[in-house]
Amino acid sequence: MYARYQTQVAFLVVYITEAHPSDIWQMQSNIRERVVFASPKNEQERASIAGACVRKLGIKIPAVLDEFGNSTEQAYTGWPDRIYLVDRQGQISYKSRPGPFGFSADELGAALAKLSAAPAQS
Repeated sequence: MYARYQTQVAFLVVYITEAHPSDIWQMQSNIRERVVFASPKNEQERASIAGACVRKLGIKIPAVLDEFGNSTEQAYTGWPDRIYLVDRQGQISYKSRPGPFGFSADELGAALAKLSAAPAQS
């Protein structure tokens, strides 16, 4: 989706609270992919962990950090993973089910196609 629509839609990964910190619980896929980190104690540690995850997972989409209080995650119920599509007026035009297994490429593709076909409004 990113490769197809990146010239028409601004994509961002928002790194929110750590979903599987090593000091709480873990998924086998995180262990296999070596993205297991202790919960950060401050913004600097979170930034370091986020950067490591982006590199290790090979994420090509631009990434930003939620602030340490997790206001974006709380506002959008982003945990554990969600995909949101926000239109030109700032309205949510698509929201996936919780991930990582709740995503539907077909649903997102249809929403992206509809959004990219809509005329720009001033």
